[in-house]
Amino acid sequence: MHISEGVLSAPVLLAGAVVAAGGVGYGLKRLDAEGTVSAALVTAAFFVASLIHLNLGPASVHLVLNGLVGLVLGWAAFPAIFTGLLLQALLFQYGGLTTLGVNTVVMAAPAVGVSLLLSPWVGRKGRVGLIASFGCGFFAVFFSSLLLAAALICTGENFKVIAWAAIVGNFPVMVVEGIFTGFVISFLLRVYPELLPGLRSHEIRRDTEGV
Repeated sequence: MHISEGVLSAPVLLAGAVVAAGGVGYGLKRLDAEGTVSAALVTAAFFVASLIHLNLGPASVHLVLNGLVGLVLGWAAFPAIFTGLLLQALLFQYGGLTTLGVNTVVMAAPAVGVSLLLSPWVGRKGRVGLIASFGCGFFAVFFSSLLLAAALICTGENFKVIAWAAIVGNFPVMVVEGIFTGFVISFLLRVYPELLPGLRSHEIRRDTEGV
């Protein structure tokens, strides 16, 4: 998911920087003092998970956890993911500073999107909740792959093969992320539902009674 320096065209980089700046700014406005601790924990998890890369042809794949980040933080996923990517770029040279905006949008926009769409269903009991949690993890990576491919294709037609390879190569990651997100959300709903402010509170209260 990390796009390196010197790959994307200037218009794509500029568009990514503008969208990322707006998302980070809005996310910071929505982040209160209580949510800062959750943001720090989730950012650390995102930072570590996306450091583990598996090379697959001309691309590489890794865990992203952006679906989980979106469910826990909502719009604050933008500053959290931005911070994690910035530290990775500075400390380990993953991605880059010029591509920081695009990489942030690629991972954070789907995180917020799936959270807004699926969070009302995640707190429900039984299969509905599990499927919704799986969907958050799966579709966050799926849409991130599409955004990554779109950024490459908008830069040049020569990147079509790599763009398709990124989508196909990340399919196993989508499945793993879906399963992992489902387990984590199920656990959090049992022991610490307050960590999921994006879910409807009455659903959480109803579905955790008697657990």
